[in-house]
Amino acid sequence: MLKEFKEFAMRGNVMDLAVGVIIGAAFGKIVDSVVNDLIMPLVGMVVGNVDFSNLYTPLSDKITPGLTLEEAKKLGPVFAYGNFLTIVIDFLILAFIIFLLIRGMNRLMRAKADAPDVPPAPTKEEVLLTEIRDALIANTPTTMRSPEISPSAMGNRQIP
Repeated sequence: MLKEFKEFAMRGNVMDLAVGVIIGAAFGKIVDSVVNDLIMPLVGMVVGNVDFSNLYTPLSDKITPGLTLEEAKKLGPVFAYGNFLTIVIDFLILAFIIFLLIRGMNRLMRAKADAPDVPPAPTKEEVLLTEIRDALIANTPTTMRSPEISPSAMGNRQIP
């Protein structure tokens, strides 16, 4: 059973998936930082010096206006929509970046598929055999040759 698990874990697809998950988690942290540290402060400044992390609606009379979200949560229930807005913006940025990556990959795959398939060049043996065939046909008396058969039409036929 341990041997089977080792074979499963060391398969290429599993390793690729593990690398993808690790890179995805690190990329998620980068996007989270971009949203929280760069974009949301600018959006908050444009809207009127609003800190989105502290946007909430109190659901209890015990909560007085002007408290931070953490202080308000200690006093009672709150409808904290600011964090939700931040996460939605985070998702939209991440989805847009993934869209751009997939779009680029699709263009590369389409370009690769659109490239004309060039048949491989004949091998040395094929060239030599073609020359031998053509020489044999050229040396065959015309009375023995069939008029409709040319060297190119001869193909893989055996020469009498």
